[in-house]
Amino acid sequence: MNVSSDSFQADSTPWPRRGLRWKLRHGTLEIGRLPRLMGIVNVTPDSFSDGGRFLDRQAAVEHGLRLIAQGADVVDVGGESTRPKASPVEPDEELRRVIPVIAALCERTQTPVSVDTSKAAVAREAIAAGAQIINDVTALTGDPRMVEVAAESGVGVCAMHMQGTPPTMQDHPRYDDVVENVLTYLRRRRNALERAGIARDRIALDPGIGFGKTPEHNLALLGSAWRFHALHCPILVGPSRKSVIGVVLGDMKTDRTAGTIGAALSLARQGVEILRVHDVGLVREALTVYAAAGGLESPPREQDESAL
Repeated sequence: MNVSSDSFQADSTPWPRRGLRWKLRHGTLEIGRLPRLMGIVNVTPDSFSDGGRFLDRQAAVEHGLRLIAQGADVVDVGGESTRPKASPVEPDEELRRVIPVIAALCERTQTPVSVDTSKAAVAREAIAAGAQIINDVTALTGDPRMVEVAAESGVGVCAMHMQGTPPTMQDHPRYDDVVENVLTYLRRRRNALERAGIARDRIALDPGIGFGKTPEHNLALLGSAWRFHALHCPILVGPSRKSVIGVVLGDMKTDRTAGTIGAALSLARQGVEILRVHDVGLVREALTVYAAAGGLESPPREQDESAL
């Protein structure tokens, strides 16, 4: 299957880089002028934003289909919360949560489904159920078998940066230079995955907003997202409803949808290829109007870091 292009298809604008694509197990996600949208389906009782809302199997499937109808280009299904201080979930429980949802979505839609997991056993079963992407917050380091599963199956992978683990990652995170440190880490992980047999065109990279970072770190990464293009892989960023939005707005209890849209517009202007969001419909509408109003005409100049 080849994922069809739509109004987000690249035109003559040279930003982002023409020809960039993300190869999946059975198709290719073409990169367009605006970011592709990865919709979030949390089949968990304790995710930071919507924990419990879609723990019911049917509710999760219906939510995934609703995100697709709103314009999601990928649906990301996860069964273990990775919020700060979250407790690990046993593999059997994670399998029980996500596999029926993934199988049902794959039966009912051609839109690629991603599994959000750091466990090789869960990834293997999810791929058997039809998943085309492994989205791993540990950058495929949390389970020594994960790289093998990804390489053998031919799925697309997303490798994310995280300092520490969910139970510990917000305990005084420190960096010499957060952008340089994350850039270096993702370069090393990209190279390691390539050496393990995962082609570069199957790899997307995520700087990990909110994963072992202070608000200042997160804002630095959001403002410098364009620099990650030097890694020559699709860049995936997940700003959706993150606590940094509440910090910026001075109200941690505020609805963060508008703040998410603001971050999405900034990331689109920087040429970020994929955005992982909860509110697919609203973000897509905002991006469409932003582009029509000329918001992408003067993107930041890409830094020449080809040696990375």
